[in-house]
Amino acid sequence: MSTPLSAAQEIAPYLAELSAKVLFGDVWERPGLSKRDRSLITIAALVVLYRTEQIRGHIRRGLDNGVTKEEIGEMITHLAFYGGWPTAVNAAQVAREVFQETP
Repeated sequence: MSTPLSAAQEIAPYLAELSAKVLFGDVWERPGLSKRDRSLITIAALVVLYRTEQIRGHIRRGLDNGVTKEEIGEMITHLAFYGGWPTAVNAAQVAREVFQETP
């Protein structure tokens, strides 16, 4: 299965390198916020921006970082009032697909 990062590696290798070294290697490792908090923030931003493909990976990462399925559902519900109903319904559908893949 091709991922956004593997596509970036193939088409824009420097973008993939920046993602790995700067975004995930530096920004995500800063001590100011926990990885769990960063996951909550990132998922919320991707939900309201309607970034369906990126939401998938970050929901997986969020679950790995200790965010619960229930918290993701509550976040999506809350964001419906700020980011719009269609974005929240879409995010719920994506979350359901990810949850079905995850134990």
